[in-house]
Amino acid sequence: MTMKQSFNKNSTIKQILNHPIGNDIIDRLLLKLNVNKILVDNILVQQLTLTHLKLLSFHYINDDFINTICDLLNQSAGETIIPTNVESRAWWKEAIFYQIYPRSFFDTDGDGLGDLSGIIKKLPYLQQLGVTAIWLSPIYDSPMDDMGYDIRDYKKIFSPFGTMEQFDQLLDEVHRLGMRLIMDLIVNHTSDEHDWFTRALHGEVPYTDFYISKPGDGGKIPPNNWTSFFSGSGWNYDEKQDKWYLHLFSKKQMDLNWESEALRQQIYEMVNWWLAKGIDGFRLDVINYISKQAGLPNGNEVIAKLVGYCGIEHYFYGRYLHNYLRELRLKTFEVYNAVTVGEIPGCGVNMSELLVHESRKELDMIFSFDHLESPGKSRLDDYAFDLIALKDILIKWQGMEKGAWNTLFFENHDNQRMISKVLGNGNHPLRFALGKMLAVIQLTLKGTPFIFQGEEIGMINCDFPSIDEFRDIESLNLYASLIQGGASKEDALKEVLAGSRDHARTPFQWDSTANGGFSTGTPWLMANPDYNICNVANQQNDPSSLLNFYKKLIALRKENDALIYGEFNPTNGHRYNLFCYYRILESKKYYIEINLTQKNVLKPLNLGMGQRKLLISNYDGDSFMLRPYEASIFLCQ
Repeated sequence: MTMKQSFNKNSTIKQILNHPIGNDIIDRLLLKLNVNKILVDNILVQQLTLTHLKLLSFHYINDDFINTICDLLNQSAGETIIPTNVESRAWWKEAIFYQIYPRSFFDTDGDGLGDLSGIIKKLPYLQQLGVTAIWLSPIYDSPMDDMGYDIRDYKKIFSPFGTMEQFDQLLDEVHRLGMRLIMDLIVNHTSDEHDWFTRALHGEVPYTDFYISKPGDGGKIPPNNWTSFFSGSGWNYDEKQDKWYLHLFSKKQMDLNWESEALRQQIYEMVNWWLAKGIDGFRLDVINYISKQAGLPNGNEVIAKLVGYCGIEHYFYGRYLHNYLRELRLKTFEVYNAVTVGEIPGCGVNMSELLVHESRKELDMIFSFDHLESPGKSRLDDYAFDLIALKDILIKWQGMEKGAWNTLFFENHDNQRMISKVLGNGNHPLRFALGKMLAVIQLTLKGTPFIFQGEEIGMINCDFPSIDEFRDIESLNLYASLIQGGASKEDALKEVLAGSRDHARTPFQWDSTANGGFSTGTPWLMANPDYNICNVANQQNDPSSLLNFYKKLIALRKENDALIYGEFNPTNGHRYNLFCYYRILESKKYYIEINLTQKNVLKPLNLGMGQRKLLISNYDGDSFMLRPYEASIFLCQ
């Protein structure tokens, strides 16, 4: 992968498509617009220049848009990967990760908040499930404006969760049970209550350079038109200093200035402090946002309308991102042989390869998000998720170069429950068949599986009855913004319900006692009444349950390297409603056959496949049809 060509307004669509980053940009724009890529595969379209696009769009695409695209392409000149034909082996490629959202996992002291003691108590459950590594969402000291992603003190535990001594006990117990633990690393921003920001407000050097600020001009107009992901302007005005401070997220989450070498050294010291404790690595929150474009230019309004946020093109893949990541790895992770998983929203396959390929020495794995929403949709839209479109996206990402490793996930703390996205809320009759089908995909594709708490029992979205039940700042800000814009309370609530992050954060459903067995007190967030139907206790002793299906799948994956390192070969591509593929390693070959629909469909003939042995299926008995969401794994003999 090389990128040496210089781009300008006379560059053709073909030239852009032949550039890896350009290919990603076009791919993402088409995905956002729900337009088939066949449009740009046309030889006539490929001869068009960027100037032609401006004219054909009646100047909707403007010069600023064109210059922004060219800048993104030109800044990647010289970035390469060194191809390899061998997939190196590593413990984290073979791991089964489980994400714990501590607030909602298990409460041992009755205060309504999950805690470290609760995690320790439930480690045997995770071990029995087959989990080999835990990703712990933030437990640092925090005002909890964004539920811990606004850190006040990196070296202190949020007191309602427990103490540092209890964390040390948790880490020891995780290792004693043969598992590993990674933590969240949030270094794009801190809380405005962090000591660094307090000192910056007092004019202390070098802390004045630790955050991204601009002269205030009396607080009349923000420095640029960038918007926050949590609604409104991305800038806060400080009257005492007459300065504006950037916050891409909550108004209490101030963006750090990675151009400051003094800041970077402080971050490296903190990271090494945690690694010296013995943790096994980090998940890096929105790590691709740390490099902002010099001068902080205005965001393009056309791009803002397409993606929903203004200014993102100036920081989602910044000029010095690769430099910062290489230095961070060299000074910290590499010293301790720690694993890294980078959250990189907005990056396509080729960008991701540059961030994660082993020859680049930046990240080990990445969380990409193309597969979490259907083309043309966003997380906040109210729609039925398209599993057929999902297949195409997954196949594309399975094509990453050898030496670049991806993750496999459908849920996390920022996204709704996948079963509800497909089937809607409620106890749908196909709920657990779908849950098993998704588990088959997650545990048989190439990449490292990350299971989010509750996914293994089929937890679904919660029908919160009013805005008073929500706790997520994004949801609360969105509701306020909609009301301010003239929406009725009913319509505003409906829109918030469609995509709230709180759906994933309801208390874990351990049993059918009050609050699902999560807490003897009043939970910080209402428990989903669904706990009476769906809980661990009900599923543990049911051989056909989703929980026990996960256990079987995890055991199968652990015992068969072909399901980890094997080649991915899709088949039956002409059958749009099926997802069928082989995983092949040396003499071992597995065939996975999946019906993506709620209807019975004819089984593919699979001529020449030879004999096959059924290993796992989410249906009992044989049938000449594939039943709704039927998913089966075969060993080819």
